[in-house]
Amino acid sequence: MSSAEYDKGRLNLPFVGICTFGKNPYVSDWDAIDSDVAILGAPYDFGTQWRAGARFGPRSIREASTLFSFGHGGAYDFEDDITYMPSGEVSVVDLGDADIIHTDTVQSHANIEYGVRKILSAGALPVVLGGDHSINIPCVAAFDDQEPIHIVQIDAHLDFVDERHGVRFGHGNPMFRAAESSHVTGLSQIGIRNVSSTSKEGYAAAREAGSDILSVRQFRKLGVEGVLERIPAGVRYYVTIDIDGFDPSIAPGTGTPSHGGFLYYEGLELLAGLAERGTVVGIDLVEVAPDYDHSGSTATLAAQLLMNFIGRILHHR
Repeated sequence: MSSAEYDKGRLNLPFVGICTFGKNPYVSDWDAIDSDVAILGAPYDFGTQWRAGARFGPRSIREASTLFSFGHGGAYDFEDDITYMPSGEVSVVDLGDADIIHTDTVQSHANIEYGVRKILSAGALPVVLGGDHSINIPCVAAFDDQEPIHIVQIDAHLDFVDERHGVRFGHGNPMFRAAESSHVTGLSQIGIRNVSSTSKEGYAAAREAGSDILSVRQFRKLGVEGVLERIPAGVRYYVTIDIDGFDPSIAPGTGTPSHGGFLYYEGLELLAGLAERGTVVGIDLVEVAPDYDHSGSTATLAAQLLMNFIGRILHHR
């Protein structure tokens, strides 16, 4: 596209207009989804065990995503020599948020699951903005009538607890709930580190359920290619990204920060490799709590990861 073509119409800078994800069209009718990708907010954070605030994650990620929406006909990456998400060739829509009923986990999760099912029935890729990590439970449940999925988790914490004091649907439970689902074939849990919320027995139970667990240090020792080789090839991936999988130096805005996490390119290169290695059929990104990061860098990281990941998924399709 020439510079003259850029100058036609509105400039539409990032700080102008309504904050949909990437300034893409808003679709309020969930029976009229006609796109490659559909964004759904899940502003639920009643599952947290320490600092709440991830209910504001979807809004903050949407606002940060406007930085990457200058409308230059797509996103050209000079290192790859590829224009990702070229205008007119791929489509992304924003469906707004699932309705959250305060203090009602069951109905809030059901509303999230309903939204994901609507996206899947439309043949689009669901990208869900959390919310705490418990929102992964209804997201994965929505795939129960689809072909099997393998879950790839980027996270500081294992989140593999069956029940604690009667709680089965908090943000420490999603990977256990996934592992007991018949449509989930396995888990790759990457970035797990340091003193964790899961006991030694929890790690044993996860491995017995078919999980492959890697810390950040193990990831760095193996390298991206070595890690990808441990993940089944040619299968359908559901990717769940907890922002606390990244180091608090670049992602302080989260409820349970843990030092020793990933840096940006480590995460991006893993996600880019997954887009080539198999078929990514669902994504959630969770635990962005913007009130703990007044710089906005955590939300910017989340938006930048998602924009790049979506671009690579669509390119390799």
